[in-house]
Amino acid sequence: MAEEAHDAPAGPDPVREMRRKGKRLHRNFSWLAVLGVLLVIGGVVGLVYTAAATLTSMLLFGWLLLIGGLVGLLQAVQSRGTSYFWLAAVVAALNIAAGVVVIRHPEGSAEALTLFAALLFLTGGLFRLVGSVVVRGPQFGWTLFQGAFGLLLGLLVLFDWPHSSRYVLGVFFSLALLFDGLGLIAIGVGGRRIVGMVTPSAPAAGPPPSENGQEQSNN
Repeated sequence: MAEEAHDAPAGPDPVREMRRKGKRLHRNFSWLAVLGVLLVIGGVVGLVYTAAATLTSMLLFGWLLLIGGLVGLLQAVQSRGTSYFWLAAVVAALNIAAGVVVIRHPEGSAEALTLFAALLFLTGGLFRLVGSVVVRGPQFGWTLFQGAFGLLLGLLVLFDWPHSSRYVLGVFFSLALLFDGLGLIAIGVGGRRIVGMVTPSAPAAGPPPSENGQEQSNN
């Protein structure tokens, strides 16, 4: 009975398993931080070359519309015979048409989107400004500042239109890349630190036991 218990295979070492999973998480968080660095570099380059960033963002937007429309059309074909087939087909066709127009005319599309963004800033800032004055809630100062800032930003973009379409979308796109990259770097570095704190460290390799010690233990 003792020999059978001695010959039975040992189960998995939980410490070794935790160490292996910790290494995998550490590697994943490292790649996340690397991706964040690349996004930050792209955001900084976009802020320097705003015209190229605007053109890149419009082409990316157009390709996303085109690919989304093709996927939606494929799903609509697969769901033919259902009640929402025609709605899905029309939406997919509109996305495809919009994607083709944006890809073929990125500058004109940038002008239209910039004008739309300026109108959004104007209306949003005006509503916040009027609402903060009328309601005068606990966040009166902050809401008033947001409304005034949105209104001013909309007026600046609108007064410089269509020339503002060359840099407005590029600046927004680059800032989004920059802040997303900083967030990924923070998550990656913080995740690596937490994994290093909770993962058990590997035992230090000591000198192998000598033959004399083994003989004395056997005796």
